[in-house]
Amino acid sequence: MHARSALFDLYGDHLLARGGWAPISAVVGLLGTLDISAPAVRTAVSRVVREGWLEPVERDVRGYAATAQARDRLAQAHARIYRTEAREWDGHWHIVTVDRIADRNARARLAQSLGYLGYGHLAADTWVAPRESPELPAVLARAGVARHAFRAQHQGQARALVGQVWDLEGLAAAYQRFADAAREAGSPTDPRGAFAARSALVHAWRLFLFTDPGLPDEVLPPHWPGREAAALFDRQAAELMPQASAWVDQWLSGNPAAGAQASRA
Repeated sequence: MHARSALFDLYGDHLLARGGWAPISAVVGLLGTLDISAPAVRTAVSRVVREGWLEPVERDVRGYAATAQARDRLAQAHARIYRTEAREWDGHWHIVTVDRIADRNARARLAQSLGYLGYGHLAADTWVAPRESPELPAVLARAGVARHAFRAQHQGQARALVGQVWDLEGLAAAYQRFADAAREAGSPTDPRGAFAARSALVHAWRLFLFTDPGLPDEVLPPHWPGREAAALFDRQAAELMPQASAWVDQWLSGNPAAGAQASRA
């Protein structure tokens, strides 16, 4: 788990619900629980500050707060992470065409961002998703590209379209690996262990935000392993949350030693 990803997970899974601010000492201590070094944490914090996701805010001690941009992104991600039940679909697709970007790296960054929002690459500069993302205008504005968007019905077999755009076989295998690993991990009951286990669980599940657009049941194969994986995630995340929250609160209390003592108890 990279420091930057763990930092976003920490703010999204715990700190946003607590006001979106934390002392840097608590952030370093909490991510230290995940074997991420203090220098790596501080480097990650500096990086996301430059990117506009965090901002320094002092409240008797030095700390960092999620910016409005981060709050919006984390809230959207949190809703997608924990919205594990199938959603209704009206049979329409959202089609987006974007201006051609000459720079390869910029194109790759835009492709990653669109994939995160649930859009698959249909054709050159053309993307498709089962639903319109409310974050799309902001993402394209940051990339500096214009767009044309359409709400359309596919004149053909929807499953054929899905198979062309998304790697369902690879996605199914990834869900199966997730479920196997989650079952083997178990559910620690001590605060430190529960925080580490939940962090690993949420981090692994969050990666599906980049590969699974939330396809409706109507276009998925029968016995889709993503359903079982989602139920397993819901159950384990709920079981781990009380003790994981206790560990976070111990570090946010301003007395990191309390967290260390709880870990040894």
